[in-house]
Amino acid sequence: MDKVRKNKTALIIFLLPATILFVIIIIVPIFMSCYYSLLKWDGMTTGKFVGFDNYINLFKDTSIQFPKTLWHAVVIAIFSVFIQLPISLGLALILAKGIKGERFFLSVFFIPVLISSVVIGQLWLKIYNPNYGLLNTFLKTVGLSGWVHTWLGEEKTALAAVMVPILWQFIGYHMLLFYAGIKSVPRELIEAAQVDSATSWQINTRIIIPQIKPIIRMCTIFAVVGSFKTFDMIYVLTNGGPSHASEVPSTLMINLIFGRNQYGLGSAVAVIIIILCFAFAIGIKRIFKVEGE
Repeated sequence: MDKVRKNKTALIIFLLPATILFVIIIIVPIFMSCYYSLLKWDGMTTGKFVGFDNYINLFKDTSIQFPKTLWHAVVIAIFSVFIQLPISLGLALILAKGIKGERFFLSVFFIPVLISSVVIGQLWLKIYNPNYGLLNTFLKTVGLSGWVHTWLGEEKTALAAVMVPILWQFIGYHMLLFYAGIKSVPRELIEAAQVDSATSWQINTRIIIPQIKPIIRMCTIFAVVGSFKTFDMIYVLTNGGPSHASEVPSTLMINLIFGRNQYGLGSAVAVIIIILCFAFAIGIKRIFKVEGE
């Protein structure tokens, strides 16, 4: 193995196919999007170079409501970090203690991650149905008819309604990452704390959580970046409606490109999403500094 590592020719040969694929699939589309974002183009005729006008129009044109979509993405990111991740961490801490049926619960909580977002979206469409949906039926049954809403059809409830399945779907994903991190914590540290009469809370907060800080950082990055990239669930449930009440940058991008044939504006949205994802990833990595890095 050491000989292979020192052989630069062998390294180049093994890395070249992956590098080529990465450049073709990731790098080239990013640069193409940057170029298209500088054009006024309908996707068919010759594009007209307009410089940064598309970026300016995204924030000036009130009909596009791009700042509103950014705010929605921020709200989803906040709830992902402060609700989704704590729930995932709590479940992981409980399961890692070796409770009865540990493997069963791991599998059950991870099932939503394996199911297509489109399928889950269709499931929640039925749950939110204003006439026969499980949610409204339950509220009527327990005497809370005043809480009944057309959850996906009202501006004041649409965003919250689409956030619930988004957060629910990936709780199991983060839980499994936390679980693996907790299981990797040296057992000697925990046993030493137990000998010193440390409580479960103290063991979790002073030993386990500091030890899995790299995992927490990674999950935070995934949660925030995923919030700015989220598309499929919102597209299935509301397509950004009603009246942009649940619109996020990715659904706006699709609507601009394929709905209005404004490829320049849509590409500008794509570029901003990329920049924000990189910026948040770098920022979170700096906030969660890990010893030895």
